[in-house]
Amino acid sequence: MTAPRSDFIAAIVERGFLHQCTDLTALDEAARTGRIGGYIGFDCTADSLHIGNLVGIMMLRLLQKTGHRAFPLMGGGTTKVGDPSGRDEGRQLLTDEIIAANMASIKRCFQRFLDFDGANAAVMVNNAEWLDELKYISLLRDIGRHFSVNRMLTMDSVRLRLDREQPLSFLEFNYMVLQSYDFVELAKRYDCRLQMGGSDQWGNIVMGVELGRRVADLSLFGLTTPLITSASGAKMGKTAQGAVWLNADRLAPYDYYQFWRNTEDAYVGRLLKVFTDLPLGEIARLEALGGAEINEAKKVLALEATALAHGCDSAIAAAETARRTFEDGSAGGDLPTLALSRAKLSAGHAAIVCLHEAGLAASLSEARRLVRGGGVRINDAVIADEKRLITVADLNAEGTIKLSAGKKRHALIRPAD
Repeated sequence: MTAPRSDFIAAIVERGFLHQCTDLTALDEAARTGRIGGYIGFDCTADSLHIGNLVGIMMLRLLQKTGHRAFPLMGGGTTKVGDPSGRDEGRQLLTDEIIAANMASIKRCFQRFLDFDGANAAVMVNNAEWLDELKYISLLRDIGRHFSVNRMLTMDSVRLRLDREQPLSFLEFNYMVLQSYDFVELAKRYDCRLQMGGSDQWGNIVMGVELGRRVADLSLFGLTTPLITSASGAKMGKTAQGAVWLNADRLAPYDYYQFWRNTEDAYVGRLLKVFTDLPLGEIARLEALGGAEINEAKKVLALEATALAHGCDSAIAAAETARRTFEDGSAGGDLPTLALSRAKLSAGHAAIVCLHEAGLAASLSEARRLVRGGGVRINDAVIADEKRLITVADLNAEGTIKLSAGKKRHALIRPAD
C-alpha cells in the first residue's frame, strides 16, 4: 500500500506492530474516515496476564489513543475449552469459580493501560455472555457447516500438535470455531470490526473474518503482530525464573523493572517503540547511544514500561532501588525480602536454602550450582562453600543481609522479631 492515511495504521507501521493484515488498504481507509472497534481475546487461565500478553494490550492502547474503540475480550467461555496454539498438551480444565476469580484479577491489568471512562471508553466484554447460551445442534448447523475439517487440520494450532504426535482433544479442536464465533458476535453487538492478535493467531483470525462474511455479510478485518524474541530466539517474557507477570502481587515492581533493565542491547530501540509511549524522535536518540551509554536507554525503557504497568511512584521507587543497589553498592528497601527468625540466624541457616526461599534459585540443586560457579555473594562477598551458613554475624549496619545470585538478582534477608 501507499503511505498510511490514518493515524492508527501509521502508528502501528512506525512502531513495528504490523505483521499481517487481511486488507490493510481498506482497514486504513476505515480508520481514516470513522471510528472502528478492535478487540483482542485474553483467556483466564491464571490470575494475572504476563508480558507475553503485553503486545496485545499495547495494541489496544494504541488503537484507543488514535481515537478508536478498544474491546479487551475476556475468555470466560473459551477458557473452558483451552486454546491449543503453541502447546504440546491440553490445558488443565478450570472450574467456573476459578475462571471468575482469575477474570476479576486480570481486569486490574487493564486499568493501567486503557481508559474505561469518557466518550471513547474501552469496553471489557466476557464471551461467556454468548458462548454459555449456545445450543449444540444449532451451533453445528448454523456455524459448523462453514468450517472445513481439511482446512482446520492445516492450521498451525492443530497441525503442529499432530506433527509432534501429541494428543489433541475434540474439545480443543473446537477452539477456532468458538474464536471465529466471538468475532461475529462482537461485530453484531458492538460494531467491532477488527480482531488483532499475535502471528500464531493468523489462521483463527482469518476464519473469523470469513465466517462474518458468510453468515452475516459483515466486512471484518484481521491484523497480527510479529513475534518478539530475544537474540537467542526465546519468546518475549520467557525467563529462567518463569513468566513475567503484570500484577504486582505476582511479581514485584522492582523485579518487573529489572526485567526491562536487563534487555539485550540490540533490542532496546524495538522494545521502546512497542512497550512505551515515548515519541519516535526520542526513541531514535536513545537507540543511537553506543557503548556504555546504551545503559541509559535501558533505564528509560525500564522506567517507562514499569510506570505503565505499576504507576509512576512504583517505577521511580524501583529505579532508585536499582541505583542504590548497583551504583552505590547499598541494598535498597524494595528488593525481594526473606524474613528469618533470630533463632534461625543464631543457629545458622544454609545459604543455598536461603537462595531457594528468596526466589533466587529454582531448586537446591540450582543453588549449589550457583555456588560452585562463583555466582553467589553475601553482602557482595563471593562464597565458595556449599555448606556456608548465614548467621547474625552477617547482618550489616542496616540490620539486613544482602544475598545475590549473579550480578543482577538480589534479595534482602531481614531478622523477624
